[in-house]
Amino acid sequence: MQSIIEKCPRKDLTILMGDLNAKVGIDNTGYEDIIGQHILGERNESEERFANLCACNKLVIGGTIFQHKRIHEATWISTDHTTENQIDHICINKKFRRTMEDVITRRGADVASDHHLDVANLKLKLKKN
Repeated sequence: MQSIIEKCPRKDLTILMGDLNAKVGIDNTGYEDIIGQHILGERNESEERFANLCACNKLVIGGTIFQHKRIHEATWISTDHTTENQIDHICINKKFRRTMEDVITRRGADVASDHHLDVANLKLKLKKN
């Protein structure tokens, strides 16, 4: 992923999103600039790699910034409904952080997946050339 991100000019808006299978974990110590306080799930091994990727590229993890009910934070729930995780993420350059107005998980989207839909609201001000 790093090699792809490096191809994006730093001044451009960069959005990284998808099923990254990375639990951010409940402790954002050392990553306060990129991980908010609204976190679901226990930290896993891929979390460190994901957090480091975001830190190195100054990407903010949107789903951790905005407070919602637990039902709107879990992007994956086990079939027996005993485990909830936040493993799908939408990230944006720290420079453009203020354009992100909300990130919420929507249940019931008609998609053939065991994951719920992550939705980000962005408000961009574009310049005419």
